[in-house]
Amino acid sequence: MPDVKPAMRVIYIPILLLFAAFLFLPIGTLFVRSFETADGINLSNYLTVLSNAELMKSFGNSVKISGLTAVITTVLAFFLAYSIHCTRLYRPLKSVIKTGILIPMLLPTITFGFAIIYSFGNQGIITKIFGRNLFDIYGFNGLLIGYVIYTLPSAFLLINNSFKYMDKKFIIVSKLMGDGTIRSFMNTIIRPLAGTLGGAFVLSFILSFTDFGIPASVGGTYSVVATQLYQVMLGSIPDFNNGAVIAILMLIPVVFSVFLLNYLEKLNFHYDKFSDIELTQHKGRDICFGGISLLVLIGMFSVFAVMFIAPFLTSFPYDLSFTFKHFIDTFQSSDLTAVYKNSLFVALMTAVLGTFIAFSSAVLNVRTPLKGKSSMDVISMLTNTVPGMVLGLSYLLLFNGSSWKGTFAIIILCNMVHFFTTPYLMAKNSLSKMNPAWETTGNLLGDSWIRTIHRVILPNSASTVIEMFSYYFINSMVTISGIIFLVTAQTTLVASKIKELQHFAKFNEIFILSLLIFFTNLVVKLLCDHYQKRQFKH
Repeated sequence: MPDVKPAMRVIYIPILLLFAAFLFLPIGTLFVRSFETADGINLSNYLTVLSNAELMKSFGNSVKISGLTAVITTVLAFFLAYSIHCTRLYRPLKSVIKTGILIPMLLPTITFGFAIIYSFGNQGIITKIFGRNLFDIYGFNGLLIGYVIYTLPSAFLLINNSFKYMDKKFIIVSKLMGDGTIRSFMNTIIRPLAGTLGGAFVLSFILSFTDFGIPASVGGTYSVVATQLYQVMLGSIPDFNNGAVIAILMLIPVVFSVFLLNYLEKLNFHYDKFSDIELTQHKGRDICFGGISLLVLIGMFSVFAVMFIAPFLTSFPYDLSFTFKHFIDTFQSSDLTAVYKNSLFVALMTAVLGTFIAFSSAVLNVRTPLKGKSSMDVISMLTNTVPGMVLGLSYLLLFNGSSWKGTFAIIILCNMVHFFTTPYLMAKNSLSKMNPAWETTGNLLGDSWIRTIHRVILPNSASTVIEMFSYYFINSMVTISGIIFLVTAQTTLVASKIKELQHFAKFNEIFILSLLIFFTNLVVKLLCDHYQKRQFKH
């Protein structure tokens, strides 16, 4: 590892200042505001909120439905990952499962609610097929379906990744030693995955607990803490101090979950080496897991199918004649096209700048001897802990009344900080696997540290950098929780525009904007995957 170079400090100090200004200062402001009253600093805001029965009920509702969602999601994600790694299913079917389950990640969560309403509502497609309402869709049922669809891809990715590092040889050894089916399953599958399954549960819980998009569209009268926070902040009589208290209270279960996640990592099983072998044929097992996986995919696609049908019909479900009128009207509307351009601009700038900051932070931590470099790990843990809605609110409190308010810059910075953890960890893992002597060799050959990073480290990290860009771009296009308090009439993004269109019941425009986001994200994802494969070949 090279000695400390001036260039390292030139990059390190601005990054620290960036997080000081746009992470620590806003959260500190939020914390102080939660204690501020007309009589000075005291606990009366907390006492007011804690004595509000409706707010406490919302808090309990959030914990209950997020817990149930996490259980269902973890079980379904496990079935899907098991079908891919521990069955002899037809390989193209495995590819369909792996790809299909990730599709919800390309859509804003607020769209999930409208798709559910158009599928299970009084005039919905699925209601028409069955001839009656299967259940009341507004409230608990709609939220549960939306949360499960929203959290399933993330939980699946986590469990699926752990399955890749399991030694399947032990499954065969267990059978040869005469273990029964349940004993073998528990010892060779569940035990090595215990930490990951716990992690999937915690991840699903946090995502559901902090999401605003789904309850905003299909929550009905079932109040959750995210909608309560929105109403307190942007209702008829905004109350910033009580809003700050609710935001601080939202951090409690999230912080607890993150500590639990760190503890669960200790349960993960590590093999010295693992062999990727094909398991023996078992028709009963394969049909069972293949059937469950297909049912999950069909159920998920049946909810989203309406999004691809309704905009092409004159007036769903009353006039089913085919038309392009809604698309023509949308593309002729300068208002809607401007909103789409805003989203593209924000996503692109977030992806470029966010990737640069996250990659630079990882390089400074992994490839330099700088003192205090582990502060990057602390920052990544904090950005992972703070929900998007809480971060957005803290920005609103800090920058309200300043020239920063209502600018694209503040939205881009919020997204960069909010989504920092995952790209940073991607880069850190990639850089830590590279030869630690490359910078020293470059130094001996007369190259500067920056030149070595540019000529050696960056090309070898190209695949990871592309993945980081893709992650930032897609998440910036679909997020609503982080930006709902920050957008103005001039900086409206597609996800927040959908919330606005909801009030005018313009569902065709909502689905068309959702399709625009979906296909934009799909193109970016396919392009990034293509360039990643090219990097691997080189």
